[in-house]
Amino acid sequence: MLSWDDYHNDEPLKKFVPQPIEALADEPAAPSITPEGTAGNIAGNKGLNSSAAAALLEEAASAVAEIQPAAAPVEVETPVEDIAQTPTTMTGVTTLADASAAANDTPATEPADASPAAVSPEPVPTVEDNLEAPESAIEKAHAAVAELDVAPGLEDLEMGAARIEVDDKAMINCRADLNQLVPFKYEWAWQKYLDGCANHWMPQEINMTADVATWKSESGLSADERRIVERSLGYFSTADSLVANNLVLAIYRLITNPEARQYLLRQAFEEAIHTHAYQYCVESLGMDEGEVFNMYRELPSVAKKASWSLNHTHSLSDPTFKTGTPETDQELLRNLIAFYCVTEGIFFYCGFTQILSMGRRNKMTGVAEQFQYILRDESMHLNFGVDVINQIKLENPHLWTDDFKQEAIQMILEGTELEIAYARDSMPRGVLGMNAAMMEEYLHFIANRRLAQLGLPEQFPGAQNPFPWMSEMMDLRKEKNFFETRVIEYQTGGALTWD
Repeated sequence: MLSWDDYHNDEPLKKFVPQPIEALADEPAAPSITPEGTAGNIAGNKGLNSSAAAALLEEAASAVAEIQPAAAPVEVETPVEDIAQTPTTMTGVTTLADASAAANDTPATEPADASPAAVSPEPVPTVEDNLEAPESAIEKAHAAVAELDVAPGLEDLEMGAARIEVDDKAMINCRADLNQLVPFKYEWAWQKYLDGCANHWMPQEINMTADVATWKSESGLSADERRIVERSLGYFSTADSLVANNLVLAIYRLITNPEARQYLLRQAFEEAIHTHAYQYCVESLGMDEGEVFNMYRELPSVAKKASWSLNHTHSLSDPTFKTGTPETDQELLRNLIAFYCVTEGIFFYCGFTQILSMGRRNKMTGVAEQFQYILRDESMHLNFGVDVINQIKLENPHLWTDDFKQEAIQMILEGTELEIAYARDSMPRGVLGMNAAMMEEYLHFIANRRLAQLGLPEQFPGAQNPFPWMSEMMDLRKEKNFFETRVIEYQTGGALTWD
């Protein structure tokens, strides 16, 4: 019995080698074949009754449906006897029976009245045959450009073709052209963008060798210190992604000032760098990535903080949400307060304090250095968000009602309670010169600062900062000190230099 491979060198068969699916995509469709007709052919050729043949056909159709479109063609060794019995009822298509007959120098089975021209193979169209001539495509492009109407792109802009003036700009609900960056109305927003670019950094710049040795050593860290590292990376690894999603999917399209948007783009990129940094720490230390990155859905003290943040972005992430009414404008303000003042302004501070305190004791110095960079970025994010909120209040005083002020106070207090619960979970005993009670006092102090930044009354009279070294990090400037050392330079492409 001969196999298919016996015919690979025969010229008549070369054109019948199965083609990849991609090559057949542009071929004209073959004439339709009814299941009944095909079943009848199978029954006639194989000696089966019609119902059995129909069952075989259904099985074949099911198998074909499961084939992946990109799969490569499979060569099957088929006896010549079976090839000769293959149905040849499709007109206009050369079949395997014709191929078998050609290989044996015998004519293929044909209808009695068929002429030689009727069974000759038709040329297979190529991709090039279906493309227009270059000259035709170029002419269409010329015609489309000549007929281009710019009006639809400008119809949403009240200013039309007029040049933008500073007074035309507003933080929200502005109809001026957002594509024109200048003239600046909010110089502070542009300056924050420039500062963020100047302070660019990447996680790989930081040496993690000492951290890996400490983490793998049984005596490197205590159980409570390991718990702090795991909890911190578990929360932060997804928290910055939540913030970035809120920026991209909600805030950016609702802030209608181009220089403010410019900083939002920079902030979104920095949030990606922060997520990268946490992944770099987890990977370097050989931690369970699935456990760490899914902690925000498994550990209650982490999950509650993430859930609180997510609850304040659902409505704004709806593509149909628009500002322009007092209710929707206040909803935007709620989102800004939730993410800037609570998520980045309160939820981050217990973890920051714990990791930076560890670095002060010369433990996990690589992780601590990355948290230093992140704290510097987050301090600027926080200040930008507060400025945006206060600018919206200034331009829309009717939004800042007594009821809304009380609502904002309540949001700050809820965030503080959630962070205190997280502190108790991550630090059940005193460690690193701090304990849960000291952290609660510190968070009361932070909450008072957030309220004051929004022009709201403090809710924890007399609260003090038990970690004075952290005050230098919260509103970091070039002249500020942290870790009791002075930053002498941090610019694009380099790590922090200390003296």
